Amino acid sequence: MDKRTAAVAVPAIPMAVMLVIGCWGLDRGGIWRDEAATFQVARRTVPQIWRLLHEVDAVHGLYYLLMRPVLALHPGEVLLRLPSVLAAAATAGLVAALGARLARPRVGLWAGLLYAVTPMVGHYAQEGRSYAMVAAGATGATLLLVRAVGGRSWTPYAVVLAVTCLLHEFAVLLLLAHALTLVLARVPRRVWAAWLCAACAVALVLLPLALLSHAQSAQVSWLRPPGRSSVNRLVHRFAGQTDEVLAPCLLLMYVALRRPWATRHDHGLPLVAVALPLLLVPPALLITVSQWSPLYDDRYVLYALAGAPLLVAAGADRLARAVPRLPRATVTAAGVLAVAVVCAHQLPLLRQDRDVARRGGDNLASASALAARELRPGDPVLFLPSIGRRSALAYPKGFRAARDVALAESARASGTLYGVEVGPAALRRQLAGLDQVWLVAEPYALSPSWHPGSPTERVKRAVVEEEFEPRREFRGSGVTLRLYERRPAAAQPLRVQRCRVQRAGQLVEAGPQRTDLVHVEAGRQGDPARDLKCPLAQREALIGRPDLHRPLVPDAALAPDETGRLQPFEQR
Repeated sequence: MDKRTAAVAVPAIPMAVMLVIGCWGLDRGGIWRDEAATFQVARRTVPQIWRLLHEVDAVHGLYYLLMRPVLALHPGEVLLRLPSVLAAAATAGLVAALGARLARPRVGLWAGLLYAVTPMVGHYAQEGRSYAMVAAGATGATLLLVRAVGGRSWTPYAVVLAVTCLLHEFAVLLLLAHALTLVLARVPRRVWAAWLCAACAVALVLLPLALLSHAQSAQVSWLRPPGRSSVNRLVHRFAGQTDEVLAPCLLLMYVALRRPWATRHDHGLPLVAVALPLLLVPPALLITVSQWSPLYDDRYVLYALAGAPLLVAAGADRLARAVPRLPRATVTAAGVLAVAVVCAHQLPLLRQDRDVARRGGDNLASASALAARELRPGDPVLFLPSIGRRSALAYPKGFRAARDVALAESARASGTLYGVEVGPAALRRQLAGLDQVWLVAEPYALSPSWHPGSPTERVKRAVVEEEFEPRREFRGSGVTLRLYERRPAAAQPLRVQRCRVQRAGQLVEAGPQRTDLVHVEAGRQGDPARDLKCPLAQREALIGRPDLHRPLVPDAALAPDETGRLQPFEQR
């Protein structure tokens, strides 16, 4: 194979394989919560998207704008995910081009194919989010770095990396990986000067987004500091999700690292100096920072995975060259066959990702299908919590006839992801006129251990528990649909309306003791309130609140909150 043919075939073959894997089962349906955000936001007008980004999801703003013309063609699951498939195919080709440029064509071919058959790559190739695009941009920027060090312009490198960082700001960690590459390669000062100019330009472009997204950091408050299990999971996802694949890959990486400069190419950068920082620096930095400020999720560093197949292919090439007089075509074919065996071994993992029920995450189509089957026109619906409304936004057909009881302003009109809800008092008034209500609940929202921070969410749960009783229940993937009917008045528990403390014949609002008397004004729905009096230690039994099992703070004044539950005054 001549050089011109190899230059085309080496990236083209991995790209074709990645396209086949990416398109396999792309029409599985059932988008999940993150894809739902893309699906509904990217179909808004540009001014509506711009307004939303000032409140939430600024980090995904460019991706939403890029997806807008795509979904304008046909809003559906396949077109939602197709750009990610194309981006993953481009990344496989870029990995192959990197390997061919830094070592030799067969290294590029093996690396590109190994990237294409990695289950983690296949997973995000079929997800309507930005991570596959970020991986393509990061790999492209790395290839442009190699070209720039070899004497080409630095402008394409700066432009591609800046756009990649705007797609997801954690791609900025790639700058530090590239800095380590230049250190390991011992490049001259002129290269450092040019790279620093490009890096500063990228940082300046990214700065406004970084400041805006920092103000929205509550969006990732669900993240926890990564531990040993997170690192172990990342190693398996990068280098082999089964031990039968992981062990040989780690061994080949070790072979590549034993003589790290042996694959040095005429262009001046050794393969190891490029691949190793790309693989290690972004995950290591994000995991370290996340010990104090949790920001880590393995999808945020998907772009670093490109370093793993490059090192594996380099190690395999070194072993092949250690065997004398082997025909090149035979060696290349043997490497391709080895990758095919790896793909066959991991086929069950790839197949699992094409099954909505086994892929992981929720299935919003399931919630919509349940609603379409059970809800009648005009039925009142309550989403607990409000983010459960995403199923109605992604698949509105199932909820079209229903009446959203808590919604005050729609998501589009309010410039939010899930709309604005009425306040606690207004919600109580609306629920008071209902004899039945459908609850669309996230699984965790039905757990007694869940304590929502929003007053409106607390009222939803309190009123449904106290004034209604469940009649029917249907469960889908990641959602529960439950019909509640109002209890008879005599069966409703007392709801606290006001609480005062009596000491020495006087009512006070601070410092109750166990022997103090507590005045509680309480009543059932529609009944006049009654003034009950009891010692503080016995108040729960007297007022007939079976749902109050936790002892209240004995050394603080008490008052009911929005749900009617007794709470210390200073916590209100």
